[in-house]
Amino acid sequence: MIIREKAGRITDYAGLDIEPDWLDLEWFETRKRILHKKTCRGLAVSMKFLAEAPEITEGDVLYADADRLVVARILPCDCIVVKPDSLFETASLCYEIGNKHLPLFFEDNALLVPFEMPLYRLLTAQGYAVLREERKLLQPLKTTVSPHASGSSGSLFSKIMQLTNS
Repeated sequence: MIIREKAGRITDYAGLDIEPDWLDLEWFETRKRILHKKTCRGLAVSMKFLAEAPEITEGDVLYADADRLVVARILPCDCIVVKPDSLFETASLCYEIGNKHLPLFFEDNALLVPFEMPLYRLLTAQGYAVLREERKLLQPLKTTVSPHASGSSGSLFSKIMQLTNS
């Protein structure tokens, strides 16, 4: 089966009496334009989103007909979880993680990063209250700010620092 576009959200199909056929995805597979996987019931699926990255989220219906609903389910993974106590701490954490070019997620007032031991050690050594937990990475933290600003515009970090110091 070839999937070229999403068919909606699982809530759009709430009235149907069809049991979902889950397509389990790792967090890093949710933005892949081309992907070959099998659903939990063994259906071979080829996703080909040629125009742009699909940004698949949990509960996205990838295929629907009278007999089948193929629905995305994001698998939990080993994560670093940090709950910042202040805006300053949030800015510092985002700066440290951003400098490593790692994906950052936000959920329940906590910053989440896929687990990497060097980052875990660094954040622990800097005094942050760091947890290691199994979590689903569902809410990517997005920014449109250029990471390497030039001139007087400043970086996102410097702008947040100015806000916390005033």
